Amino acid sequence: MNQAILSAKRAFAHEDVPIGAVIVCDGKVIARGENMVQLKKNPTLHAEIVAINRACKKLGAKFLDNCDIYVSLEPCAMCATAISLARIKNVYFAATDEKGGGITSNARIYDTDKHLWKPTVHHMPEYADESARLLREFFALRRAKK
Repeated sequence: MNQAILSAKRAFAHEDVPIGAVIVCDGKVIARGENMVQLKKNPTLHAEIVAINRACKKLGAKFLDNCDIYVSLEPCAMCATAISLARIKNVYFAATDEKGGGITSNARIYDTDKHLWKPTVHHMPEYADESARLLREFFALRRAKK
């Protein structure tokens, strides 16, 4: 999770919402991603999507069955669906997202029987404060600029 938070800090540095993701396979980090929505002017480039794309490329595979993803913030519905489509085994996240969360807080997309692949979800609250602090700082700076 520390690596995911470092990726979130990279997103902050290029003025994207500070969210980071790391994909691990067989105990090794194989891909990292940070939000790149503003940087690349593409609304789909959330940290999880960036990391999934990089992991698939690295492994030369369309499924990541033996992989886990660590995310600094609860994935949104789009990212939770992408995680399901990639067949990632475990999702670990730090802070919950009451407004936009797609797993435990809002959309709860894995609670339906419609998903073909449901990862096991793990909340890691011991990292939530640091992730939430980064988000608060980011949005406070953004409001101050307006």
